[in-house]
Amino acid sequence: MKRYRVFGNDFDTRANVLGIRIDDGWEGHIKEMWHKNKESVKRGLLLQYGFEDADQKLENFVDLGPKPYSVLAYHNRFAEQARNAFVVGAYYPALTGACALGERILNHLVLGLRDAFRGTPEYKKVYRKKSFDNWDLPISTLEAWGVLVPKAVTAFETLRDVRNRRALHFNPSTDTKDREYALDAVRSLNEIIAEQFGTSEPAPWFIAGAKGGVGFIRKELEADPFLKLVYLPNALSVGPEHYLENGADGGWLVHARDDYEAEEIPDAEFVERFERATETRLAEMKKAQEEATDGGGP
Repeated sequence: MKRYRVFGNDFDTRANVLGIRIDDGWEGHIKEMWHKNKESVKRGLLLQYGFEDADQKLENFVDLGPKPYSVLAYHNRFAEQARNAFVVGAYYPALTGACALGERILNHLVLGLRDAFRGTPEYKKVYRKKSFDNWDLPISTLEAWGVLVPKAVTAFETLRDVRNRRALHFNPSTDTKDREYALDAVRSLNEIIAEQFGTSEPAPWFIAGAKGGVGFIRKELEADPFLKLVYLPNALSVGPEHYLENGADGGWLVHARDDYEAEEIPDAEFVERFERATETRLAEMKKAQEEATDGGGP
């Protein structure tokens, strides 16, 4: 009956707020709200990164785009450091950091998963190695194992080329194009994270069609080695009638029952039951609020 739902995630969408174009045709209060939102985000960013070269820092932040929604794994902290380096104008550290992190992710995946693929032809090529600096081998291996999604393969290959041609091996053009190359590298890293470590659809391991992109793992994939390594440690097994509340520490309080019938249901039916239960609970909350309001009147 139950499904795993992913709770541990990381994201930052402030770049989207700054990128909003305020239309002159909007109503006055809407325009005022968005102006305040943007100014609040700008001030928060400059308190974080410093007021010196403020315009360039804000431009850098917007150009990076939002930090993608991502499961908590072994990339989040270092990806944030590469982004921070770019924002403050440390472009070469951002370039090399993004490339190094791409290599680190590949190593983590191969070393963490290879024992689950002992019976494959690729295993004999990687089982003795402690690390990989030639990206072609881990990329092709993980692709053959069905671990990497196609867009992540492409993004890894793009970042590999940036690493080899612009970061690791000497290239005189890096002296004058460090910002351009760093931006390419961090954007490729963003795509890797979004496609391979995202916390909602269209990742193929999530049940399709859940409202709000809720990250329920497909039942048939719960034993998948990649999901067991990366996603399930950030997930809870819950039934369709669970719900969430904001916790005092900024996390989630999960309210769930365990007395479900011992039956298996299709993924689509699980989502339908979850959404019906959510709608029922919201209707009950609305009714209780209305009754409380009516009861408090004359």
